[in-house]
Amino acid sequence: MAATTNDKFTGSATQAENPSAATRSVGVIGNRVDSRELLSTEREIIIAHGDENYRLRLTSQNKLILTK
Repeated sequence: MAATTNDKFTGSATQAENPSAATRSVGVIGNRVDSRELLSTEREIIIAHGDENYRLRLTSQNKLILTK
């Protein structure tokens, strides 16, 4: 996910200030995405769906939790 100044996901942070906000690509095979690629080095990502934001978190027990 690319972040820009005043982005609704990162506030006023820019890519230079927040290296984890750098643009990256994720491979999709059919309708399947590997969660390791999505989360990469993070334990949590924000998924924008329409006007709503969802939080996908990786737990200490290696489970995924999606919350609104």
